[in-house]
Amino acid sequence: MMCLLLAAWGLCASAQPELTVVSDVVNVGDVMFQQPKSISFEIRNSGSQPLQLTEVHASCGCTHVIWPREPIAPGESAKIEALYDAMLLGTFQKELEVYSNASAEPTYLTLQGRVVSTMEETDYTDFPIDLGNVRLSSNVVEFDDVSRGEQPVVQLQVVNMSRSSYKPEIMHLPPYLTARYLPEKLAGGRVGRILLTLNTEELKNYGLTETTVYLARKVGDRVSAENEISVSAVLLPAFAHLSAGDMAAGPRMVLSADSLDFGALGSKKKVTQTIKVTNEGQRPLTISNVQVYGSALNVSLSSRIIQPGKSAKLKVTVLKEYLQKTKSRPRVLIIADDPTRPKAVINIKAKP
Repeated sequence: MMCLLLAAWGLCASAQPELTVVSDVVNVGDVMFQQPKSISFEIRNSGSQPLQLTEVHASCGCTHVIWPREPIAPGESAKIEALYDAMLLGTFQKELEVYSNASAEPTYLTLQGRVVSTMEETDYTDFPIDLGNVRLSSNVVEFDDVSRGEQPVVQLQVVNMSRSSYKPEIMHLPPYLTARYLPEKLAGGRVGRILLTLNTEELKNYGLTETTVYLARKVGDRVSAENEISVSAVLLPAFAHLSAGDMAAGPRMVLSADSLDFGALGSKKKVTQTIKVTNEGQRPLTISNVQVYGSALNVSLSSRIIQPGKSAKLKVTVLKEYLQKTKSRPRVLIIADDPTRPKAVINIKAKP
């Protein structure tokens, strides 16, 4: 009897959670002054019982921590996110104390780096868009896979290359976009952020909505191809109201290919290829939208309603004249009433 009790005790003692860290020290290098930096620590439950984090403390108020509240199953991973405010110049080293049901002692995580004051102390690889007195991190903004009611935010970074102060401003904003500038005025050599927020309630149709906005480089600046920013949003229909049975009995959109390679067009002004769209579900498939990114593509679909077991032909044409003018990657977007796949994207490769 004593042996059985000891054996059972041994099994219970071995069945417990175990917290392991992929890397307990993360060095983020140079961070711009007053530009908060997010650092991610990956943790794993290497034990045999659910791992529960009970508390995570930062060593100072300059670091905000977001940590998983739900139990982490054995063998699963999660992330602890630390946001450092970068309000002090110079090197920094901050610690996080992670408490859990795996041990009475905390696990320590360390974030390191250096806060610099101007772009003279770093390079311009993160700002490839040169507008003369200012540089941008990107001139393409994409809000992918958003649902009605959401308000996603995309961040652009801008650096003032001049010695005088500069006030960023986005011109020609449509009603569904708002811009916020942090800070509102940039000193010479400083980096700022432009936060673009999408109000999905203002989008009229499902599928792709595209527009062009412009970054003012100075007071009274005009719009041109040089300072334009392409903005796209993809609004998807929601199927959360459907039951599991309705989902299983719905239409199923299957494509014969998810990409097309046209190669070099050479002397040809346009080239066409075809993709087959098949409905492998139990109900008719309705294609509500077939759209393209940019002006270099034309598409046509043989049928918008595809019966179960049937197919339709999607013809994709690349136009050489516009291929070099488009900023966004050439793609075809399909929006359908397939509850498991309401959106399909066909990537296009082509050269003039």
